[in-house]
Amino acid sequence: MTTPWGARALARFPEDPRDRLRAWDASDEYLLRQLADQDTPLSGTVVIVGDRWGALTTALAEHQPVQITDSFLTQEATRANLARNEIAADSVRLLTTQDPPPERVDVLLVRVPKSLALLEDQLLRLAPGVHTDTVVVGTGMVKEIHTSTLKLFERILGPTRTSLAEKKARLIHCAPRSSAARATNPWPHSYALPDGIGAVSGRTVVNHAGVFCAERLDIGTRFLLQHLPESRGPRRVVDLGCGNGVVGTAVSLADPEAEVLFVDESFQAVASAEATYKANGVPGQGEFRVGDGLVGVPADSVDLVLNNPPFHSHQATTDATAWRMFTGARRALRPGGELWVVGNRHLAYHVKLKRLFGNSQLVASDAKFVVLKAVKR
Repeated sequence: MTTPWGARALARFPEDPRDRLRAWDASDEYLLRQLADQDTPLSGTVVIVGDRWGALTTALAEHQPVQITDSFLTQEATRANLARNEIAADSVRLLTTQDPPPERVDVLLVRVPKSLALLEDQLLRLAPGVHTDTVVVGTGMVKEIHTSTLKLFERILGPTRTSLAEKKARLIHCAPRSSAARATNPWPHSYALPDGIGAVSGRTVVNHAGVFCAERLDIGTRFLLQHLPESRGPRRVVDLGCGNGVVGTAVSLADPEAEVLFVDESFQAVASAEATYKANGVPGQGEFRVGDGLVGVPADSVDLVLNNPPFHSHQATTDATAWRMFTGARRALRPGGELWVVGNRHLAYHVKLKRLFGNSQLVASDAKFVVLKAVKR
């Protein structure tokens, strides 16, 4: 990526030579160019929110920015890209969306996330540190910035306007007002689960902002909950891509002897899963881990993996994440261990499972979803 501060070599994480998706887009370039063209003072505490793969953080590393992200993969990509460009790791400060934000924010750069709720949560958390002289600039592709996005900036921080579009990217300029009228943060919030979904029927689920289907139980997870394996006893179970932890919590409630590991690359998701687990007084053993799938889980150590894989990476549709989850599950499972997957029928996960495991069994199906089982031989 060419920037006003020089060229930067960038890659997504984990790096895959076959992946043709770039680690930056026109909105990153537009923001960096605007900062240079306007001679924006990048002094004091510079905060970058929502950087996708560390492109903005790497480009602005000489200004010692604070990066705030919900993504473990983003943090790892940032570390790798700093090293790739021979930039000292301590040039930047990496925070998660669950960490306390800086007390003072002098420059706030926001890569608009897909989730409006996550944007609301992060702006509200940062608002106490924003002052009337803070430079606030948001960026995103035109299709990512809506009237609701602008209203959110305006409601939380102050008067907001947008730039002209360039290469299908747009900037958001916000002039912060006094902090006296700042709103309270409604996140996280909870709701009661519906009936007819097994052990978690009527139970409480807790959602931090940005977690998939934070307002209601998504229909794919509902379908999986209705068809969970009935085996019981001491066993190691993984809720892979746990989201708010409903699936793993259902296993723990139905089988207190099970040891359940909740894994997600989202810090918001793992915090939600732990909160959901605790809210329901689960008697079993739960472990909560933010990471890249099952990387770090010992081989041949797991009896059952339950998975509802995503098929989007930001705005791109891809099966790369699902494939990594499936391959990680095969490595972690003991011989005879099982991977259970729910997914849309059209994604044809049975083809991938047969290729990887040598087998795939249809457990249940309806007009939209299938639940598949693969056994490690």
